[in-house]
Amino acid sequence: MAKREGWKGWDTYAPFYDWENARTLGRQDVPFWTQIGRSIKGRVLELGCGTGRISLPLARAGVRLFGVDRSEPMLHRAAKRARSLKVAPAPARARRRKLPLLRADIRALPFLDASFSAVIAPYGLLQSLLSDRDLTATLDAVARIVKPGGVFGLDLVPDVPNWKEYGQRIQMRGKAGKGTHLTLLESVRQDRKRRLTTFEQTYIERRGKETREHRFDLTFRTLPIATMRRRLEKAGFDVDLVLGDYQGGPWDERADVWIILARRRL
Repeated sequence: MAKREGWKGWDTYAPFYDWENARTLGRQDVPFWTQIGRSIKGRVLELGCGTGRISLPLARAGVRLFGVDRSEPMLHRAAKRARSLKVAPAPARARRRKLPLLRADIRALPFLDASFSAVIAPYGLLQSLLSDRDLTATLDAVARIVKPGGVFGLDLVPDVPNWKEYGQRIQMRGKAGKGTHLTLLESVRQDRKRRLTTFEQTYIERRGKETREHRFDLTFRTLPIATMRRRLEKAGFDVDLVLGDYQGGPWDERADVWIILARRRL
């Protein structure tokens, strides 16, 4: 059996990612990561920057951001948006600056040691690492490229393992611009022994009389906070804060999001 990889499926998902997230997560996490980014003196690396949903607002706010992602179609969309990026604070005549983007595997980051002041992994990015080996490689890679005393911020989506299994359910539908209508059919499978949740997605795209189907799977691995804390500490980080929402509320097991802010050990 071929090894299941967490990055698979994201290339096909790219055209639909922003449409779906505008109807679910929206921009709830953007102010939080913007505040974190603006508190950093130096370069910030975003892991899994995707279509630029978070990286573009941070860059506009003046954060010296660099984005990496495994998916070329995702990066293509981010790069297209970044071409007209306006960065604040701007003089009377708005200046433009390119947002650096790179296709890379987060398990083997292609950067020099201690070359970033902070690294962020928003929106459950680390849950796409489906094995202990992949998680260890990624945390070691982050620890290598972040400066001593530098920040590593991540969030996790805790409700994924709690989803009940179901098949071919209509999750959402609606207009997607340019005369296109989308319907998302979804199935969910749980592998509780390995803590894996797989979403089998079918997007039905209708434009006039033409109908196309786009099928892909997305798999996530969800570890408890205590386990993530131990992995971070083993990789050379000290955990400063664990939060339960994007307003800085306290964490507990029932929180909607699990946010960890850690610091590279000196």
